[in-house]
Amino acid sequence: MINVTKTFFPPLEEYNKQLQRIWKNEWLTNRGELLLELEGKLKDYLSVSNIIIMNNGTIPIQIALKVLGNGGEIITTPFSYVATTAAIVWENCTPIFVDIHPDYLTIDETKIEAAITSKTTCILATHVFGNPCNIEAIELIAKKHNLKVIYDAAHCFGVDYKGKSIFEYGDISTCSFHATKLFHTGEGGALFCNDQDLRHQCFYSHNFGHNGPLDFHGLGINGKISELQGAMGLAVLPHMEFILNSRKQVVDYYNQHLDFSKLKTIKIRENTQWNYSYYPVIFETEFQLLKVQAALNERQIFPRRYFYPSLNTVEFSKGDTMPISESIVSRVLCLPLYAGLNKEEILSICSLISIT
Repeated sequence: MINVTKTFFPPLEEYNKQLQRIWKNEWLTNRGELLLELEGKLKDYLSVSNIIIMNNGTIPIQIALKVLGNGGEIITTPFSYVATTAAIVWENCTPIFVDIHPDYLTIDETKIEAAITSKTTCILATHVFGNPCNIEAIELIAKKHNLKVIYDAAHCFGVDYKGKSIFEYGDISTCSFHATKLFHTGEGGALFCNDQDLRHQCFYSHNFGHNGPLDFHGLGINGKISELQGAMGLAVLPHMEFILNSRKQVVDYYNQHLDFSKLKTIKIRENTQWNYSYYPVIFETEFQLLKVQAALNERQIFPRRYFYPSLNTVEFSKGDTMPISESIVSRVLCLPLYAGLNKEEILSICSLISIT
């Protein structure tokens, strides 16, 4: 069976070595030694000024919206995983959708200003499949209208844009460390914020609002991660070069052997050091997609319709028609991509797509 992705498991002895430290320390959670070490190593690896590791990739978005959204209208993309919009609604804000660029698949920055009202507080944009939004244009719009910018960078571990980490852009950026991601802690995520006062608010918000054991800065929830997850991150991180190189080889092989007369793939924005996080292909029609998907499934190959559906059509967040997003979601399919997918398997996938 070939699934759309496959979790990278570090050598068991390396994970066990980290677990032994936990047993020695007798400390399972509440920002223990392993978590603090992982945050330090990730700061160095990613070349970021700060990081707050959390228990998944959605909690950082919810915290960002809690501290910046103020119950207002949030301009966002309909082409993202449902967690992006669900977080907006969950935090009692209102999603206002703006359609996407047909090539980059990120929010169309030229349509943002028309969606701004007196109730708008934030722009929440997704770097789709690790592909950056038009950061400069969004920053100019935000400054002009006194808005905050939150980036859902769930797919962006290791992505650099114009020579620095993608996480260094925006008022707040977030990432997912879910088991399906390039770097993972089994379940986890992170929040990045360069403003120290805002970072302080986000930090105590993920720890029940604590200011020491007997006092509180303010309102908070439990967004902490355990030492067990920290151990997984410490065991995975040394293998990132292998993971990235392996995924690049898969992408290169797809690029060489797919028949692009029948489909196209995402356009990576200029000045981007990409991380090979997903391989989306866009068919000419949904009929073609469904036919190919069925043929692959018959051979126990399971790509994913990702993202689907367009979030402006979901019941709890229904908005205006988004013609480009709705067209793309009907025709986009993410092909299998993970470290260890071999050339014969990739060639079989390409061949099935070509003859179907």
